[in-house]
Amino acid sequence: MNKKTLLSVLFLCLSMTASKAQDNSSKEKTNATANTKKMEWFKDAKLGIFIHWGVYSVNGIAESWAFFNNYINHDNYMKQLDGFNAANYQPEEWVKLIKESGAKYSVITTKHHDGVSLWDTKAPNATTTIKHSAAKKDLITPFVKALKASGLKTGLYFSLPDWSYGDYDVFTREHKRYQLKAEPKRWNTFLSYYQQQLNELSANFKPDLIWFDGDWEHNGEEWQAQRVLKNLRSYNSDIIINSRLNHHGDYETPEQGIPVVKPAGDYWELCYTINDSWGYQPYDNKYKSPNMIIRTLVDCISMGGNLLLDIGPKADGTIPEQQVKVLKGLARWTSKHGEAIYGTRSGIPTEHFNGKTSLSKDKKTLYLYADWVPYGGVFNLNGLLSDVQSARIVGSNQLLTYKKEGNNLSLHIPLNAADQDVTVIALQFNEPIRLAEKTTIIASLSPQKERSEKQLIAQISAAIHDGNNPFVNTKLTVDGLGLETEKKNFSPETYNWITKNSESLYKTTKGLPEGHYQGKSAISADKQTLFLFVEGKPTGPIALKGIKNKISRIRIVGEGTMMEPEIYNKLYWSAVPGIVYIPIPEDRLDKSLTVIAVLLDGPVDLYREKVGAIESNL
Repeated sequence: MNKKTLLSVLFLCLSMTASKAQDNSSKEKTNATANTKKMEWFKDAKLGIFIHWGVYSVNGIAESWAFFNNYINHDNYMKQLDGFNAANYQPEEWVKLIKESGAKYSVITTKHHDGVSLWDTKAPNATTTIKHSAAKKDLITPFVKALKASGLKTGLYFSLPDWSYGDYDVFTREHKRYQLKAEPKRWNTFLSYYQQQLNELSANFKPDLIWFDGDWEHNGEEWQAQRVLKNLRSYNSDIIINSRLNHHGDYETPEQGIPVVKPAGDYWELCYTINDSWGYQPYDNKYKSPNMIIRTLVDCISMGGNLLLDIGPKADGTIPEQQVKVLKGLARWTSKHGEAIYGTRSGIPTEHFNGKTSLSKDKKTLYLYADWVPYGGVFNLNGLLSDVQSARIVGSNQLLTYKKEGNNLSLHIPLNAADQDVTVIALQFNEPIRLAEKTTIIASLSPQKERSEKQLIAQISAAIHDGNNPFVNTKLTVDGLGLETEKKNFSPETYNWITKNSESLYKTTKGLPEGHYQGKSAISADKQTLFLFVEGKPTGPIALKGIKNKISRIRIVGEGTMMEPEIYNKLYWSAVPGIVYIPIPEDRLDKSLTVIAVLLDGPVDLYREKVGAIESNL
């Protein structure tokens, strides 16, 4: 081959490679655009209602896990079919309540790990409510019909494992029916069975979303995940699938633990129980209050995610009164604040505002969520470069007065405008919001006439939170003594606050990293006490996330009142810490800034890992 021919061949190869790369790049962009479009309703929805309904509600025991863990044998577990009558099931009323709550979609269990199918499946050897339960009904069809009539999106939960099916390999924690390699035909029988069921669900109900569960028992190849995806998309090319098909889905599903750190993916959803149980359990009275649920929703919104709140109906099809009460309380808030919920995107960094935030899609509206009422009615923002065009209370026509000094903004809210759970303020800009780079906060203890008492105290708490304790080089002692010579620099109120709260100021170091507590904080020199700075009057108990330590004692600094925390969603089989709620008596709040001391059982140990699915429920 001569030189000229060789160059021609090389040029042709390079051209073909470049062309192929361009085609691949174009295809990837097209797929990304299509995925963004299909996921838009999900990202905009923010709130869904999960429904765990099955035979386990008869005895009020753990769904499926009760027999898997040998708390009850399989035969006695399945006898619950005789009591599962759905006698008072009114799917239209369910949907009415779900829509009223503010949810934009609902996900219902079509089949849990126990293998009981709630629709009239034709898959061979299936256990169904229409053939085997006292209900003698297809329970999914009327619910989906009511959902679609209401305009809500339809989600179907489907368990990949079926512990009751004779050709599934796993039966209980202690008992396995066979090994896949030894009996591949039995596994193939199961694969045909469960994939037929998925095809039925797709054809009969035309869901917008499939919510898989239980993928940990096998890998993607064994589940035939790629084939399953192809089949599901043949029915609906825009079907949304969660990540529990060995990560072959569209969005992540953290479970029970509110993420401390914003999940990395563009799409995620926290699945979260209304008490501590997924299905109905009559003796689980640890219900979260509407205030807690609303604040959890706000937490998800601020990080760009959704909340999928779970309820568990009774065996007769009625929804427990306490669950209805929580959903009604949620409805009160969502109906008032819709513009600050649906279609929003994740908010701004926490150093700019002590509460949660979100942004409109064009980033020209900033929403501030405040679960406290500030004394004096003033909220503060820092590092705001953009000029505010207007400020108003969401849910009313009330405009707010505000003042901008440099990059700092103060907003004045009338006390009668505050919401009982979370007040929302909308700040409008004529451009996408611009923020200043974070600067280290330094608090000067020298006299400054232009500073009010509250401004100085806020500055002190912010500086300590950032690791710049202004009292390090003073003579302040842990018991409040030693500042007599500097007393003249402070107003009597400020001096009294400093000496009262000296324990939280003496040799304390940088506070908790973002995500664990929404306000400012400090940590004692021995790392064993957390000091939480509480602004104004909280609308409910203050919250701590991701604390691995056991809590020894909680008290109000400077006056000794002890408080008993309530811990929710600490699952004993999970390493994820529960969320700690600390109720503070209103009559013990400090009019300047309340400080709470949380004594731990050792140096503070934080959980900042990804929160995933629960894979081992002992």
